[in-house]
Amino acid sequence: MTPAAALAADRAHGDAAIWIARVPEGEVLARARELALEGPRGRALWGVPFAVKDNIDVAGLPTTAACPGFSYVPSRSAPAVQRLLDAGAVLLGKTNLDQFATGLVGVRSPYGVPRNVFDAGLVPGGSSSGSGCVVAAGIVPFALGTDTAGSGRVPAAFGNIVGLKPTPGSVSAVGMVPACRSLDTISVFAGTVDAALAVQRVIAGFDPADPYARRPPAAPWRRAALAEGVRIATADVAHLCSDPVAALHLRAARLLRAETVDIAPLLDLARLLYDGPWVAERTAALRGVLARVPDILHPVTRRILQSGFDRRTVDAFVAFDRLAEARRAAEALFAEYDALLLPTVPFCPTLAEVAADPIGPNSRLGTFTNFANLCGLAAFAVPGGIGADGVPVGMTLFGPAWSEGRLAPIADALHRAVAETVGATTQPLPPPAAADGPADGETALFCIGAHMSGLALNARLVARGGRFLRAAATVPGYRLHALGDRPGLVRASEGGGSIAGEVWVLPTAAIGAVLAEVPPPLGFGTVVLAEGPCLGFLAEAAGVAGAPDITQFGDWRAWVRAGGGLS
Repeated sequence: MTPAAALAADRAHGDAAIWIARVPEGEVLARARELALEGPRGRALWGVPFAVKDNIDVAGLPTTAACPGFSYVPSRSAPAVQRLLDAGAVLLGKTNLDQFATGLVGVRSPYGVPRNVFDAGLVPGGSSSGSGCVVAAGIVPFALGTDTAGSGRVPAAFGNIVGLKPTPGSVSAVGMVPACRSLDTISVFAGTVDAALAVQRVIAGFDPADPYARRPPAAPWRRAALAEGVRIATADVAHLCSDPVAALHLRAARLLRAETVDIAPLLDLARLLYDGPWVAERTAALRGVLARVPDILHPVTRRILQSGFDRRTVDAFVAFDRLAEARRAAEALFAEYDALLLPTVPFCPTLAEVAADPIGPNSRLGTFTNFANLCGLAAFAVPGGIGADGVPVGMTLFGPAWSEGRLAPIADALHRAVAETVGATTQPLPPPAAADGPADGETALFCIGAHMSGLALNARLVARGGRFLRAAATVPGYRLHALGDRPGLVRASEGGGSIAGEVWVLPTAAIGAVLAEVPPPLGFGTVVLAEGPCLGFLAEAAGVAGAPDITQFGDWRAWVRAGGGLS
């Protein structure tokens, strides 16, 4: 999409409440012409139009956080915005939000309520209401939001689009008006998982000026492929959801062959976000406003922020204990499973319901979102289908910190299984992106045994930053032997066959640690695959003498399925 097409789409959509500040149309078109003359020059987002939530600084445009009395004009853009501009993206303007990013409904703004693109009687979701709607309506391919308790995921659910909530600390929060400083993250709305991941690659990076920034491991935003043995967890949450949401969650769980687990510690923690010390953290962020000019605040926002002064320190330490327990539960969950599948939200309230009760429906919307940043997780919210009531239903796939690249193929597969077009448009989903091969500082490793996806030792690869690249097979001329709970691969002096396995990509620095865990007679060596040579697991010929020859099975999984080995 060109900037000119984006401007035309915005005029056709005709919802002024999406925007708080606009870049003048002449400036947008002039920048587009300038970029066209320059050419791509290797810029990843050359000429792509986008929008930014108005609690993120853009040089020369006011930052209001949907509070006119708070407005200021920054001289510098937030690092995330500047990275996008440097990558050739073209800014259209700044979008509406629940004031100070306090809310999940999208109606707490003096600038109006962005129209839900599927039903004007429903809330658009918040707090990143404008950013969600501008993508769902097909005006821009992507937009920046923020996410503290679900603000980058709830509008995605109601707009039938993708919301990427990055690992907390992976994107600089400098230049973002804080809500809960220890939990906030800039997020991405896009039409597809691959588009969102491409934007994250641009905006992410360690920023020493952000006290909550975290240094990433090697290449966490490079896309994995969908592995055969991927394991998905889910939970029995139908009693918390509307019937249409419950039905589509069940369908998604079946599509992904998800296994039901207990996530009570995570759901209990979610309830604490708006009933615990983190309310006081929101209050702390705006303490000066509350002390000097409280009347500039939206009534509901003011009510919530004022309540933070009533929180007690002793209760905070009880909450921190529960947080530690929930984090440990999440750690155990993701040691066994690759992702957790949940509905993004349990229902979609109407504008009338929220007007009658500004707090209750909003709190319920955070049922499955509030715990994510508290536990330091990454998440993709993706379309889950259109409910029997005609309302879009979202699903979220959660993973541990730095798992975005591994979550992407799972989230993308679910999206494509239930949708054919982007948001509320007729634009077809583009083909999925290919998996990313090794980057500098990474090494491909051919695995043939329990290190393969879904098997007993795979978690060791994942814990060291490994990602699945592709299924592969050796050229003919290898023999496979069963060495108890693992295979031994040797180059045959004569005969042999082609042995199937998987290619995983790991940080090169982690290869030694993996090798150190491999018992003799196993080790690493060059294995010749159909695509060419690759580092892989090999056995010493003397070490497999007398061991059962299972070459005829063609791969370790087939031997295991036949009852001949352990997984």
